Amino acid sequence: MKRESGASNVREARAAAESRDKVGGFSQRYAAAALLSLALFGCGGEGDGTSGGSAGTQAAGSAPVATQTGASDGGIKRTQSTDSTPATAILNKMGRVPRLQVGLGSGQSTDDMKAQNIRPDIVDTYLVGVGQNAWPNWNTDGAYVTYTAQRVQAMGATPMFTLYQMASNGDGNISGINDATFMNSYWSQVRMMYDRINALGTPVLVNLEPDFWGYVWSQAPNHDPAQLAASVNNQQECSWLPNTAAGIGMCLVSMGRWHAPKALLGFPPSFWTGTPDVIGKEMQAVGANQADFIVAQAGDRDAGCLEAAAVDECKGRTGPFYLDENNIQTPNFHQEQNKVAAYRDALGNGLPILWWQTPLGVPSDTPGGTPNHYRDNHVDYMLRNPWEYGGLHTFAIVFGGGGTYSTNINTDGGQFARLFGQYLSYGGVGVQ
Repeated sequence: MKRESGASNVREARAAAESRDKVGGFSQRYAAAALLSLALFGCGGEGDGTSGGSAGTQAAGSAPVATQTGASDGGIKRTQSTDSTPATAILNKMGRVPRLQVGLGSGQSTDDMKAQNIRPDIVDTYLVGVGQNAWPNWNTDGAYVTYTAQRVQAMGATPMFTLYQMASNGDGNISGINDATFMNSYWSQVRMMYDRINALGTPVLVNLEPDFWGYVWSQAPNHDPAQLAASVNNQQECSWLPNTAAGIGMCLVSMGRWHAPKALLGFPPSFWTGTPDVIGKEMQAVGANQADFIVAQAGDRDAGCLEAAAVDECKGRTGPFYLDENNIQTPNFHQEQNKVAAYRDALGNGLPILWWQTPLGVPSDTPGGTPNHYRDNHVDYMLRNPWEYGGLHTFAIVFGGGGTYSTNINTDGGQFARLFGQYLSYGGVGVQ
């Protein structure tokens, strides 16, 4: 199978972002994701065949050369956990060394990573849309999943995909879940994703439908996803499941187990709809406790972008946004950690945690900033205090802005490359 050019892929993604054939306007995350998902490959095409244009494919978890900033089999700074701990267990399934993993996603291209000698442990990519301009058509028969995963694996990283199909009808419009035509296309694409992942024969992380679960909670009768009708059990893999929004979550897990047993699945809760305890119970109802990990969202925008509120993707939110690294003032990092820990307890089943789409901004005492140069301190705090996260049942932190104006590794003054390199220089930290 010959791969289509990167430029062609970008046109498909742009069409998905700009199309207005659906009801309502797309969410800011949807539009950004459709464009950023192709940034993994830059603007150029790839080679023929299945090599993804690389000179070879490293096994996920293999160590890069010593001069690169990336995964290493070096010693762990703190006491390693046993195989029975949740975080270590999932790292074993991934074939990774037993330390806190650090990844990149959301618009950070592999070429840009290589230019800075960054070799992340995980690389995340969005799969966006349902229908003509959706991800299965960016390459023939959904081969985008294959090419993307192969290129990521060639860097020695574990591929991660963020399934973001439910936003196709517009921001907060989830009426399609009870439309058999829409849902048949939806499920067909989910099946294709899992089949492509299965063909790789290696572990792949999958983040299942950010934002969607928050809209389900807010729109379901009595905030109960089991009371919101949906088209589910006409799919063979889910024939025994209820035709409800709760059934959608269960079906996503069932299809994954059926088609891609090596895929590792995670659900992202939306805390903007309720308290961690309440949302934990909702996510339990959709089957999130039967997944493999929890997707914790530190925020999808740099704090400075939200402070400035100068671009549409950062307007309309109420602050304060910048976290206190001394953990005295509100909001602060310990409060953010405690919220996720409370959710994990409410969800049950003791799943490990992956922090996702964590902003890449650079610390500053001056609020705001300019496009692609907004302030934030998540990278600085998390990579300087990684033991706090390893001790919180975290197995990975994946950095990447969720908007087109977010700070990235090309505009952060080398912050990520420098701090990631320092983290690896002492072997990383253990997990539990």
